Amino acid sequence: MNPAKTKIAIIHDWLTVYAGAERVLEKMLACYPDADLYSVVDFLPPDGRQFIRDKPVHTSFVQSLPFARHHYRQYLAVMPLAVEQFDLSAYDLVISSSHAVAKGVLTGPDQLHICMCYSPMRYAWDLQHQYLREAGLDSGLMGWLAKWQLHRLRLWDSRTAHGVDGFIAISQFIRRRIRKTYRRDAAVIYPPVDIEKFGLREDKEDFYLAASRLVPYKKMALIAEAFTAMPERRLVMIGDGPEMRKVRASAGSNVTVLGYQTDDVLRDYMQRAKALVFAAEEDFGIVPLEAQACGTPVIAFAKGGALETIRGLDDEQPTGVFFKEQSVPAIKTAVSSFEQEAARILPAACRENTLRFAPQRFCAEFKAYVEAEIDRFQQGLDG
Repeated sequence: MNPAKTKIAIIHDWLTVYAGAERVLEKMLACYPDADLYSVVDFLPPDGRQFIRDKPVHTSFVQSLPFARHHYRQYLAVMPLAVEQFDLSAYDLVISSSHAVAKGVLTGPDQLHICMCYSPMRYAWDLQHQYLREAGLDSGLMGWLAKWQLHRLRLWDSRTAHGVDGFIAISQFIRRRIRKTYRRDAAVIYPPVDIEKFGLREDKEDFYLAASRLVPYKKMALIAEAFTAMPERRLVMIGDGPEMRKVRASAGSNVTVLGYQTDDVLRDYMQRAKALVFAAEEDFGIVPLEAQACGTPVIAFAKGGALETIRGLDDEQPTGVFFKEQSVPAIKTAVSSFEQEAARILPAACRENTLRFAPQRFCAEFKAYVEAEIDRFQQGLDG
């Protein structure tokens, strides 16, 4: 298999927005611009297709199901069947870009399948109980139906892991989750962060920033509640989502909830803020790195990818402060610790920390991994 002549297919779970996984997909397509692109659904707007190079997308039957444009997630139960219908037999190399079902695509013994795994399906595995509680499906008939569907999904997800020849994890945290879920090891290649879009600013203003989608696991309402309990401190919140009402209800007079803002506005606040407050348990977490690229420290929950992207106070050049539990007292204590140690956390150190996540590094590591796997796979075929 000659890398220069290899016929490549890339399959992504679903194309609906430009978010973290799509940023990785964008760079994978930059590495392999001639690859064909597949996805369970493609509902990207006409003016939002630049990151996939305006490529045509091969979609599944889910694309044509009723109300799929706005409710495609409701068809999760049939997505395993949908992804298995893609005929990829003409390709030498299949790269699945997967946090849900893409890795379940069918491949043959003479095809190499590499999975860029953002996470095993969190809602089907270790976070099932949390997701069911947040959806109000932890009891009752509908709850039992959801549990049965997730049980079937776990069986399928576990089986399809055997069809992957090589896993790439986006963090050591996800590498551990892959090992726990699939009993497979994975290489770690951190996602690319476009740090050049986030310029360093050393003079900071007297406010904190929280920026995220307003969904339960992001804990934005918790951050609002914590700062409401610190009326002498000012917090600005940027983001939109189903928890907007809860966030506004938790916000005191010192908390400004701006809702959705453009990238330019978000970047401006990120550059001016004295610190970003981040309370989610993330698989990787790009927003804390974007803040650090601006020279802005991060006050973060000490779990998940944040432990790999933020340097705590025990480091010689810290870039942030950690808190160990998602609670109001823990956030208040962390903010106080940050203010006591702020002189040690230099904007230049924050910026320097992000350089190890630059896009050029991702492309070099990703192509090197793929080409090494092609060589290893070819040796297995020859042997």
